Amino acid sequence: MEQQDSRSSVKISTKSFLSSLAILVILVLIAGAMTQIIPQGMFDRVIKDGREVIVSGSYHVIHEAKYPLWHLITAPVEVLFSEDGLMISMIILFICAIGGSFAILQKSGVLTSTIALIVEKVKNHKYRIIPLVILFFMILGGVLGVFEEAIPLVPIIVTLSYSLGWDAMVGLGISLLATAFGFSAAMTNPFSIGVAQSIAGLPAFSGLLYRLLIFAVVYLILTSYILHYAKKIDKDPSKSLLYNSGSNHGSQLLDMEDNEQLKKARYFLLASFTVIFIVMLSASFVSVISDLSLPLVGLLFFLAGIGCGKIAGLRFKEVLKAFAGGIAGIAPGIILILLAMSVKFIISEGGIMDTILYSASSLISSSNIYAAGIFIFFLVLALNFFIGSATAKAFLVMPIITPLADLVGITRQTSVLAFCFGDGFSNVIFPTNPVLLIALGLTMVSYGKWFRFTYKLQLMLFAVSVIFIMLATGFAYGPF
Repeated sequence: MEQQDSRSSVKISTKSFLSSLAILVILVLIAGAMTQIIPQGMFDRVIKDGREVIVSGSYHVIHEAKYPLWHLITAPVEVLFSEDGLMISMIILFICAIGGSFAILQKSGVLTSTIALIVEKVKNHKYRIIPLVILFFMILGGVLGVFEEAIPLVPIIVTLSYSLGWDAMVGLGISLLATAFGFSAAMTNPFSIGVAQSIAGLPAFSGLLYRLLIFAVVYLILTSYILHYAKKIDKDPSKSLLYNSGSNHGSQLLDMEDNEQLKKARYFLLASFTVIFIVMLSASFVSVISDLSLPLVGLLFFLAGIGCGKIAGLRFKEVLKAFAGGIAGIAPGIILILLAMSVKFIISEGGIMDTILYSASSLISSSNIYAAGIFIFFLVLALNFFIGSATAKAFLVMPIITPLADLVGITRQTSVLAFCFGDGFSNVIFPTNPVLLIALGLTMVSYGKWFRFTYKLQLMLFAVSVIFIMLATGFAYGPF
């Protein structure tokens, strides 16, 4: 009954960890250097509707001691005690719950038997799976604003991808990429569009028809890209970017004997995922659930793993051992997350975040109507490297962007569109995004391999974003 295929285990490979570690250490050093070069400055801030927002036009230079460079060493620990400390702690607990619970599902055979049943039903029509799964995950991101909460589904989709003869890139593409791209090409995402439109004074979820067109275009681009790659490695397995890399193409599920206990455990797993999906759906409409959605999903997945393990016949000692092994496998990812979050922490503590924001806003205000929309996109894209949260970025930049949009003559709706484009697509290529690091860690894919797989797609989406912003500027995307 035990799953033995190490290629689908939840653990971070040494090569993946070291490559990501090297990149993040370099970024921490660059952030430290920036604090010594860029002048310090600050905007005034006020509390509005329970959130801290910037007062437009209040930037002023400050003269304080430069950020001590020795703090670069302690920043990964200090960040736990910063204003983002609670969020980071929740992310760490979340990935521990996911890693440990997934290990239980593997050891018990519940995951294997579930995926085997799915494969049996779709193996003769497997290319239909790709557009359907992409649409599902894009709707999660684009309608409900799901991103971090989709992580528990990623290793399951990757296992399904292996079992259909593909590799982890296909699984990540139809789950992680689809969720992030849906989040950015959003229709009613409450955490990006909802917040940004509210700050800009726009009617809630206005401008929907144009966003529906954008969503459809992004869906077609992503689906075509993943289908092309999947068919290519079906024709020639050596074309897989993971061929002979320890996370290689062609991993198949092992044959295993089904039994009544596994059937009951599968029903429990299905019920658990139904509850998880309801929580995700509710988070878009209920603020209390929204604030707690990440720990709630982690807790529910933890209970699902424990419950499935016991129902499938594992002894309590076996459940604990599997859970501990799962945490041990994913533990190196915690170091990567702390380093990634340290980059933003160093920039903020060095007093240069507002200076960067002010310099960019000055460039926007002196631009022509078409260039201004693109500069807003660039500004949010740059900030997304440091600040992953869409809501946090909206409260940081929209109070500045909104009056600038009025000043240069672009509509506020266009500025919101530029904000959403800058916020979402790059979440799955910037190495400072903790969700990307978690997903790659769960699937043993190195950042270098991932970059090779996605950079052409990111360039396409970059071009599409610029085109849609220019069009929106041209026809005065409204209502205002």
